[in-house]
Amino acid sequence: MLLTREIVQRDLDALPEHYKTGDVDGLIRRYVKEKADPAPLRPYILSEQQFHRIYFYAALKQIKSAEKRMAFIHENLLFSDWWHTDQLISFVAALPFETALSYAREYIRSEDPFIRRWGYVLFISRLGHGHAGELLPLMRNDGHYYVQMGESWLIAELAIFEPEAVYDWFSRNDLKYNINGKAIQKICDSFRISQTWKEKYKALRPALRLRT
Repeated sequence: MLLTREIVQRDLDALPEHYKTGDVDGLIRRYVKEKADPAPLRPYILSEQQFHRIYFYAALKQIKSAEKRMAFIHENLLFSDWWHTDQLISFVAALPFETALSYAREYIRSEDPFIRRWGYVLFISRLGHGHAGELLPLMRNDGHYYVQMGESWLIAELAIFEPEAVYDWFSRNDLKYNINGKAIQKICDSFRISQTWKEKYKALRPALRLRT
């Protein structure tokens, strides 16, 4: 079955008036069970946001390998906000790290800020664990707020598993404080980083401010 715009809109209209994400996920489960092809939705997902999650999830949940899922995402870099990048993280968590890194190096140089953000947040899972040495050099002085937040989120995630490596990197990176400061704030907000390390990171703030 092809998931045309008309079919999906009819199914959405049949949901409760103030439907939630869980209601849409129920539709997606049905589409996956029926092996429905969401390809006809592609032309509409940027202009009609209600189709975005359905297009990606109905396709990706039918693709078994992480490599093929990533290839699908790469062919469909149709993002319009931070939510639509972040919701895809789980689909690529099982990728070989080097494969993901090769994609990320391309994405962080995109003209589209949400593709750049995707180049960072795709590692916020087990995919990025233990790879601070390869990922921290990807950080750049990006002027877009949501890209900065994606970088900061990844830095804080890496600090959970490699706090010393991230601490040493802070002392020598050339990023502006609007990224370093956001990263330290996210570290301080984390429940998975010890108070001892949080205090060490906070103590870096005065020196980091002087660099800007």
